[in-house]
Amino acid sequence: MEPVVHLRGAVCLLGRFPALAGVSLDVGRGEVVLLQGPNGAGKTTVLRACAGLVPVVDGEATVLGVDLRTDAKAVRHRVGLLGHASGLYDDLTVADNVRFWAQAGRARPEDARAAMARLGLDGRLADVPVARLSAGQRRRTSLAVMVARRPELWLLDEPHAALDQAGRDLVDGLMADAVAAGATVVFASHELDRARTVAHRTITIAGGTAGEPTGVAAATPAEESPGPPAGAETESEPIASPDRSEAKLIRSDGVA
Repeated sequence: MEPVVHLRGAVCLLGRFPALAGVSLDVGRGEVVLLQGPNGAGKTTVLRACAGLVPVVDGEATVLGVDLRTDAKAVRHRVGLLGHASGLYDDLTVADNVRFWAQAGRARPEDARAAMARLGLDGRLADVPVARLSAGQRRRTSLAVMVARRPELWLLDEPHAALDQAGRDLVDGLMADAVAAGATVVFASHELDRARTVAHRTITIAGGTAGEPTGVAAATPAEESPGPPAGAETESEPIASPDRSEAKLIRSDGVA
C-alpha cells in the first residue's frame, strides 16, 4: 500500500539555509506519528512541507499520492495544518471563522456546527470576535476548523499548546477519532510523556534529517528538549496569509 507520506532525501531551503537536509520517512494510512527533536531541528518544516507550503527542492516527496515537487497545491485541500499561530481573522467571530474556513475546505455547514459543538464553542463564544479570545479559546477555534474540514492527513505542530488539561485530553480524543475515521496524523510535540501515549511510533528529527530510511528512529536523551511549559504560547515564523477572496487556498501557518 502506498504510504500517505513518503519523503526520501527531501531537501527544503529557507532562503539559502537547508531547513531539511535530506529527510527520509514514510507514514502509513491510519498511523499516528510523533515527530520529536530539539528546537530548530526541522519538525515544523517537515509539517509545512507535507502541507505543500514549503517547497521541496531535492529528493522525493509525495503526500497522498501527490508529488510535492511538481504539484504541491494539489494536496492542500486534502490536508489540515495546525501551527503555532491561530491563523484566524481577529475581526470575525468564532462562528464566522469556523464557517469561512470550513467552506474554504469544502466542508458542509452542518460539519462546521458539529465541530463547534465538539470543541465547546457553540454557546456564547460563537458570537465573540476572535480578537477577544484567550489563547486556549483561539486554539479550540483552530481545532474546530480542522475537525469541520475532515482532512485526510492531520499535521499538528504542538497541538496541546495553550490548552488546559481538559483541552489537551480533547486533542488526544480528536486524534483518535480522526484515525478511526480513516485519517492519518503526524504531529510534533515537546510534551513527550503525553505524546508517546497517543503516538503509534516516534520519529526523531535532528539537524534537518530523520534517522533511518524507514523513518523510524529511537530517541536519545541528548536529542530531547524540555520545550515550552504546558499551556505556554510560542511564536512561529510568519508567512503570507491568503486574502479572504482566495478561500480555495490553505490558510497559512495556523489553520488549514
